[in-house]
Amino acid sequence: MRTKPKILVLASGTKDSGGSGFEEMVQQSRTNPAVLNAEIVGVVSNHQSGGVFKRAKKLGIPFKYFPGPFEKTGYQNLVKKFQADYVMCSGWLKLVKGLNPAKTINIHPALLPEFGGPGMYGRHVHEAAIKSFKERKIKQSGFTIHFVTEKYDEGPIIFKLPVLIRSSDTAIALSERINEKERAWQSFILNLVVNGKIKLKGNKAVYSGDIAPAILEFFRPGRG
Repeated sequence: MRTKPKILVLASGTKDSGGSGFEEMVQQSRTNPAVLNAEIVGVVSNHQSGGVFKRAKKLGIPFKYFPGPFEKTGYQNLVKKFQADYVMCSGWLKLVKGLNPAKTINIHPALLPEFGGPGMYGRHVHEAAIKSFKERKIKQSGFTIHFVTEKYDEGPIIFKLPVLIRSSDTAIALSERINEKERAWQSFILNLVVNGKIKLKGNKAVYSGDIAPAILEFFRPGRG
């Protein structure tokens, strides 16, 4: 019997909240293998007893507090400790170093490359999107899933999903709507990567031919 891929989740959260994407992945892996046929072997946060820790405790998932330094040795030791095949960054706010880009995935709460890079996280990225919307430069925001390199948000794009911006939106309202879509899609796209349907070759994501064409259209990096 084939062993399920082992996934380590990096999720910063805050001192009080966070980790909703992590929890969704755990629940999907336990109840719906068609969505995520993998094992979440642990979760790491840079907050010792914050929202991610609380969710990990509730779910019975091993938790590791990682305060840095955020250098390659530290990240590599985490992967070794949990014997992980893949790393999923789900709300991880630190630069990742020293890991295999083909085995490391991030979900970013905006469309890349326009709204990425240092400082583009949390409410900051949503405020930037709303500002561009009001200046009539864009009509939508969304989220992006990409392979991780050692430059913020510059890894090859796997998947982008647009989310319309409404004229009444605040950064909080837009964030909540995007986060809902992130939770719905994250496990599904991650599953395709860890089970070999999407691979990194060179500097591009390559998709297996048996992925349904209608879904494949969403994967194309230029979409959105």
